[in-house]
Amino acid sequence: MMIMGHRGAAAIEPENTLLSIKKAMDIGVDAVEIDVHLSKDNELIVIHDSTLDRTTNGTGPVNNYTLSELKKYDAGKGECIPTLQEVMELTDKKVKLVIELKEKGTERIAVEQIKKNSFEDNVYVISFWHRLVKNVKEIDSNIKTGVLMVGCPVDTSIADQASADALVMKYNFVDAEFLELSHKNGLKVFIWNIDTPDLVKPFADIGVDGIGSNNPGILVDYFGRSGI
Repeated sequence: MMIMGHRGAAAIEPENTLLSIKKAMDIGVDAVEIDVHLSKDNELIVIHDSTLDRTTNGTGPVNNYTLSELKKYDAGKGECIPTLQEVMELTDKKVKLVIELKEKGTERIAVEQIKKNSFEDNVYVISFWHRLVKNVKEIDSNIKTGVLMVGCPVDTSIADQASADALVMKYNFVDAEFLELSHKNGLKVFIWNIDTPDLVKPFADIGVDGIGSNNPGILVDYFGRSGI
């Protein structure tokens, strides 16, 4: 079982910040999930939305600003918006990194940074844009990937089409039948997001491969530090 902190520990500290990621690591997660967008000068920026408005004191599209301009904004509790490079340096392969590509054009830059930091065995690259997932595999087949989705498909061909290693699914669309089919076809199934203790057991019982949470302490309390 892989315990994942969603956007770090988003229920406790400002999401997608180094503070939030460090909190998740201190709690004892096995992996941290983050989101990346491109800045105006093509740096991979760790932020969920395509605009600054919800999570920072800035306004407007992320890609209207250079990295140095973005660094001036407060992402919560005085935290700067981090880069993917800064997150890699912080996590330092102590936990796995689950990188969600939020927009087209991020895949090659993400792969370059993964390889530059020798993170190939330490990441999953995921996206709702399944073409981006396929592109990552075509650039480097050694990097593990996952397709994000809401809903339960008829079969696992949606992952096969993207050459993905995992399905990353909203928890309430996963059942034992689909999990068995996925495992039969060599695919892992990760779910998001379990944020209350009462929801953990049913998915632990059917044997999902990983669970994400905004409050990952509830998963660590249930499973202990599981290891991967």
